[in-house]
Amino acid sequence: MPIKILMPALSPTMEEGNLAKWLVKEGDSVTSGDVIAEIETDKATMEVEAVDEGTVGKILVSEGSEGVKVNEVIALLLEEGEDASALEGADSGIGGDGGGPKADAEPEKAKADSAPQGDAKPAPAAAAPELAKAPPPPAAADGGRIFASPLARRLAAQNDLDLKALSGSGPHGRIVKRDVDKAVSEGTGKAAAAPAAAEAPKAAAQAPAMAKGQSSEQILKNFEDGSYELVPHDGMRKTIARRLQESKQTIPHFYVTVDCRLDDLLALRAQLNAAAPTDKDGKPAYKISVNDMTIKALALALRDVPAANVSWTAEAMVKHKHADVGVAVSIPGGLITPIVRQAEMKPLSVISNEMKDMGARAKAKKLKPEEYQGGTTAVSNMGMMGVRDFAAVVNPPHATILAVGAGEKRPVVKDDALAIATVMTVTLSTDHRAVDGALGAELLAAFKQYIENPMSMLV
Repeated sequence: MPIKILMPALSPTMEEGNLAKWLVKEGDSVTSGDVIAEIETDKATMEVEAVDEGTVGKILVSEGSEGVKVNEVIALLLEEGEDASALEGADSGIGGDGGGPKADAEPEKAKADSAPQGDAKPAPAAAAPELAKAPPPPAAADGGRIFASPLARRLAAQNDLDLKALSGSGPHGRIVKRDVDKAVSEGTGKAAAAPAAAEAPKAAAQAPAMAKGQSSEQILKNFEDGSYELVPHDGMRKTIARRLQESKQTIPHFYVTVDCRLDDLLALRAQLNAAAPTDKDGKPAYKISVNDMTIKALALALRDVPAANVSWTAEAMVKHKHADVGVAVSIPGGLITPIVRQAEMKPLSVISNEMKDMGARAKAKKLKPEEYQGGTTAVSNMGMMGVRDFAAVVNPPHATILAVGAGEKRPVVKDDALAIATVMTVTLSTDHRAVDGALGAELLAAFKQYIENPMSMLV
């Protein structure tokens, strides 16, 4: 009996993902451990390995398919000695639409015509998961439905293509991303131009939430003039929006701000980098940044003020034994927070190299879930963008987040005389349920002590 390959759960909270790419095709032989596909979640692209060995008999979910539910069957694997005949009926009863129409799928009209009139029943209220999320697929000229992945439908609309003019190369003739890309490159499948007056009402119906408060005439005018375009939210942006809204609605934020002098820290950083060993090509073993030293200082401050190294739950306060510091990394379409585990125990050189590695993989969406989930606090540094100061939003389950501004030359008073120093403004946002004002001030004072006396970070 063919082995079912299921959509894997890449994290405990994952409910669905996008099948970004197949690395095998029907007829290929695979063994346990072979990478067979790439799955895209809201935060990263992960490789899926085969658990069993055999021959890929049938691919049920085409690459580019979005919103594939966890544990949905995405392919069938033939065991040794089985041939294609073993696939007959093997995919019957599979939940959802398997990323495409089943072999025995019939157009809705044909089903209605074949059903006895006396036994007619109302159509189900809910459509298949994928079709419920995307606009209904266009109808073919003969009344049958055109099957296309949500990504293919979106790309076709963006490129003004008529799906009825495209040939599908996916399972059972389903139109997928590569079919749309081919039509775009060949310049075929263009939809006929529709009168602006007929298209305007449809465009207005799709107007984004930003259009609320505008009159219908204004909305129509905006679309007619091309004042803006509709960019569908991807999974990452939806997750960011949901979590930030949840944070600001459910967490009482409290803010504490201090200025830290950086001159001694910058001098020590230069000495440490100059002393870094090099390889045969002259490449240094590490290059410590101000951000690396900020991570270390915050971790040590949490070690010194353990009452602030906590997370709030309705039942109890969670007191963490180590400082696992998440670091906000900007990536296309959003951000992600890779975590430096037990940062209070790691040398600056180790923190630096970990951040360099995870930062690069974060931008490529190659982080593993355990590398960005959890943590006890976070650092958001916008200093390199020239931002002087800002307040960050607490990222649950954390109770604190440190917003770091740019280090800049400012006038200061030193020994009762005016002087110039490099100063960095930092703002600590706290979950006031877990870290009140006095405790937050104590934590920030400890952090400032390490920043202004950086040699203490090396002890």
